[in-house]
Amino acid sequence: MGRYIAGRLLSLVFVLFAVSIIAFLLMHAVPGGPFAPDEKGRLPEATRQAQLEKFGLDKPLYVQYVRYVGNAVQGDFGVPFQSPTETVTELILRTWPVTIKIGIPTILLAYGLGTVLGFIAALRQNSWLDYTVSFGATLGLVVPNFVVALWLLLFFSVYLGWLDPGGWGEPQHYIMPVVAYALAPMALVARYTRSSILEVLRADYVRTARAKGLAERRVLAWHVGRNALIPFVTILLPEIPNILTGSIFIESVFRIPGLGRFFVTSTQSRDYPMILALVLLIAVLWGITYLITDILYTILDPRIRLGGRAGSL
Repeated sequence: MGRYIAGRLLSLVFVLFAVSIIAFLLMHAVPGGPFAPDEKGRLPEATRQAQLEKFGLDKPLYVQYVRYVGNAVQGDFGVPFQSPTETVTELILRTWPVTIKIGIPTILLAYGLGTVLGFIAALRQNSWLDYTVSFGATLGLVVPNFVVALWLLLFFSVYLGWLDPGGWGEPQHYIMPVVAYALAPMALVARYTRSSILEVLRADYVRTARAKGLAERRVLAWHVGRNALIPFVTILLPEIPNILTGSIFIESVFRIPGLGRFFVTSTQSRDYPMILALVLLIAVLWGITYLITDILYTILDPRIRLGGRAGSL
């Protein structure tokens, strides 16, 4: 297990290297730049050249990339063009904790309640509970989270006046963003849990366990629940990095000073250091998530072994 984890972490380093090259070339291939003059020509040419020299953007691309990698391995990811008074690392450390404080309760609500609802819908297949959960899950997937956020604002802030329409720092400021953010992943979890449970309930080993006279509670907990979690882990666990890196819509609607809005603004403003840092951050989260997923496989199904033998991951 230790050698496998070490090997995966080493491969993650090469993945980050490849991702950085691709992201670097793509963002420089897009027309325009952070200091390109607009259609009205407001930026004087002398000022533009000074800015390019200041940030090293006047050098050839390979020189810029080598310099960036050399600084990045030392923990220096540059200075964001949209916030030049702080470094990229300082900006992420300032804003990401806010996004994580929204993301963690979102994950707990979406995965906890979604799993319970999916389990209930599967056990009560074709009942009114099943139809209600299926309808709610479909609604949660098709309605964008910013529309849900606007509905919550209209109902709880405007009509009822129970909650503040935005802000940050008070416990009540978590309620509407978490609910709006959790609805879509909760619907996804409920749908996949339901389909996975139904598939396992029809398996031969479940019928055999019931034929042996095992208690229904034990059959559901040991044979059904455990085996149904394997596709659940495969499909749904990788959703966690998306939640932990924030939503531009949720943070904008509720005026949350998190990291999510920089995913869009950095692209719009051609903020190269911020773009690269966010891409690498997402790549690291995805790599760690898939490593955890593979480890969970061995816990849920002892027949799976990590390594190079046939039939193993």
